[in-house]
Amino acid sequence: MFKALANPLRLRILVELMSSPQCVHDLTMATEASQPLVSQHLRVLRQARLVSGQKVGRETVYSVADDHIAHIVRDALTHISEEQK
Repeated sequence: MFKALANPLRLRILVELMSSPQCVHDLTMATEASQPLVSQHLRVLRQARLVSGQKVGRETVYSVADDHIAHIVRDALTHISEEQK
């Protein structure tokens, strides 16, 4: 899990998904990364079971796999911000 979160873009994608489920297009706009790059990182996050995808029409909507993942990420980001003060 931590290996999957080591990449800054994957962490950013996960943080974006913590606010609301989103499709690749939305994540591309939010992260300002290319669609192929976002898709590649989503694949890694899915393989690590950190995100899940659900087909809605022609798109897949991604969300955080479970609340425990969101808590771990929030706690880690809080810890990092406290260290920087």
